[in-house]
Formats: sequence, C-alpha cells, structure tokens
Amino acid sequence: MLISIVGIIVLLGLAFLLSGDKKNINLRVVGSAFALQLAVAAFVLVVPVGKDILTGMSNGVNQVINYAYVGINFIFGSLANTSNLGFIFMVQVLPIIVFAASLMAVLYHLHIMQWVVKIFGGALHKVIGTKRVESLCAAANIFLGQTEAPLVIKPYLSKISDAQFFTVMVTGLASISGTILAGYAALGVNMDYLIAASFMAAPGGLLMAKIIMPDPEPDASDAHLLEVDSFDEGEKPANVIEAAANGAADGLKLAANIGAMLLAFVALIAMLNGMLGGIGGWFGYGDLTFNMILGKIFAPLMYVLGIPWAEADVAGNLIGTKLILNEFVAYVELFKIPEGTLSPHSIMVVTFALCGFANLSSIAILMGGFGVLVPERRHLIAKWGLKAVAAGSLSNLMSAALASLMMG
Repeated sequence: MLISIVGIIVLLGLAFLLSGDKKNINLRVVGSAFALQLAVAAFVLVVPVGKDILTGMSNGVNQVINYAYVGINFIFGSLANTSNLGFIFMVQVLPIIVFAASLMAVLYHLHIMQWVVKIFGGALHKVIGTKRVESLCAAANIFLGQTEAPLVIKPYLSKISDAQFFTVMVTGLASISGTILAGYAALGVNMDYLIAASFMAAPGGLLMAKIIMPDPEPDASDAHLLEVDSFDEGEKPANVIEAAANGAADGLKLAANIGAMLLAFVALIAMLNGMLGGIGGWFGYGDLTFNMILGKIFAPLMYVLGIPWAEADVAGNLIGTKLILNEFVAYVELFKIPEGTLSPHSIMVVTFALCGFANLSSIAILMGGFGVLVPERRHLIAKWGLKAVAAGSLSNLMSAALASLMMG
C-alpha cells in the first residue's frame, strides 16, 4: 500500500513538472478531480455495493457482447467455434467492434446516450468545478472515442479557451470508447477492470489536464450546452434501421483499421527485435529486443505503482508498447506472456494502466478528427500533442496506482 501512495505522489509530481502555468493551478478543481477519481476506485473496487454494481454492469456488457456471436456464427460458421480451430483474432474480436458500433449508433439515434452523457457531464461540472464544455466532453469520452466525443460539443470547439481545448484533447486520450472496450473484452481482458478504468478516466483526465495546463478564464459557455445534439443537420439517420446500418459501416472501417494496424505493428516489432538481436549479438547480447529496452525504461515507474520489481520489466515493456504503438497491441502482448510471469495483482495494475488511447499514433488521429471539426485549431494539436499524450498516460497510470492502492 505504501509503495502505491509513493506512486501517486510521483505521478502528481510529474504532472506538476510538466505544467506550463504552475501559479494558476486551481487546487479546488485539482483536489476535487483527484478525490472523485479516488472515490470511484474505492466505490467499485472496495465497497460491497459498488463491487456488486460493477459486477452487474460487467455481466450486462458481456451478455450484450454474447449477442454479437449470433451474428458471428451466422457469417463465419464453424470458424467461429474456438474448439475447432482455436482463437482467430479476425473472427473472434474484430466483428465484435462492428456490432458495438452499430449498437452505439442506435442508442444515439434514440437519444439514450445523449441523456446518459448529459447526466455524467453535469455531475462532473458540479462536483469538480470544471467548465461545462470540457465536463460534457469528458463524460462523452466514457462511452465514445476520442474523435466521436468532440462531436457532442462541436458548436463550441472554436469558442473555448486554449486550455479548455487542451483538456478536450487529454480527456479523449485518457479514455477508451465503448466500441473498443468490447474488442478488449473479446481478447479476454477483465471486464470489471475495463469498466472501472473507463469511469475513472473522466476525472483522471480532467485532473492531469488542469495541472499541466490550468485555465484561469471564467466559464463563458452557454448554460444550454448540455442540450446539444450529436448529429449535424443532413447527417441524422432517418430511422433506427439507417442508424444501425451506418454504425455497422463505421464499425467495419474501424475493425479493418485495427486489423491492418495490428498486422503491421506486430510484424514491425518482430523485425525490429530481429535487427536488435543481430546487432546485440556482436556484443554478446543476442537476446536484445525492443521489448527489453522498453521494459528497462518503464520498470521503475511500474514498481512505484505496486508491481513487484521482479515483474516490473515485463509490465514496463507493455506500457512502453502502448505508448509507442497503441493499447490494442499491448493487450495482445499481455495475453502472449506465459502464465505465472505476472501475478494477478500485476495483471490488474497493467490492465488499468493500458486502458486509454494515449499513444503517439493518437496525435495523428486527433489532427485528422479536429482538422475537420475545427481546422483553425489544428496547429494546437501539433504543438501540444506530446504533452497531451503525457497527460493522458499519467491519467491511466493514476487509475492503475489507485486500483493498486485499493486492491493491495
């Protein structure tokens, strides 16, 4: 428990060192954000009723995901049966994303998601004291991706302050989308941890953003912001059927992109490891790999999060993989690790730490998404991209540290 407290202090210290405006850090906002992130962790991981609620939500999500296998079995037949050919990523995981995207589109068309986001956004605004726009976007990021969530506040993206825009970037990078969460679950990632991390990411992202780039300006946003629709005129589906079809099409694009990315990145890592091993062999280090280097770099950080030193290298490699490549590759690598290498506690900490979009490739994704929504601010993404990734990563690591503290 003590080492996890040290880890929390280290993470807050790193955020403070990255801050470009230390004198304007709002201690009330920062303290409230940290308290809320801590409270969420305690409620869902320690308090019996909270654990029951988390388990119920996890079972509910898993049940919904199981419905996707009806469609998967229909399309792929015996290929979908893992007892026949084993686990096939393209069959068992990627189609889940198509189904989840279609379901989310239907929920938005029926205004169910808008209602949920409105409640969570209003709660963040009241409890933490952050501005309405950034609070709403942080809430939307619990359920949506880093490029979809800003659509909820699209009318305000050109009007908010630079610091608020940075917060919007960070809350997107600190979170994952409901669609991608389903993909992780299909890999075998613990659903309880994923859901807990998703809810902790909202106050966590606000916490790190407000330390690194405080916003001293008053909230001038419209009080009716929470009524903003998520569809532009002309883009809104005519009915539920069109919404489901559009969502499925978007999900297919996302699944294809993830599949192509994993194929390329896993192969590139293998090639890089081969090259490093060849070069290392000249000096007596024939087993040198990219993973080993990343593990050594991030091992101390993982140690202060509560992971035993003997396992810190392996955990550090996964964090480095997530930062350099992305979290999906890191989760795939997690399940390649031989059983017994990491303790259940370490796997829990790593699961929380990996649960977010904060990686270098996400900078390009943000530039593409915001370049369309608010092109006049695209230069800010290039300027603050690395700092936003650092803030998002610190948020994920803070969730991991708090989970380690609660479960230690």
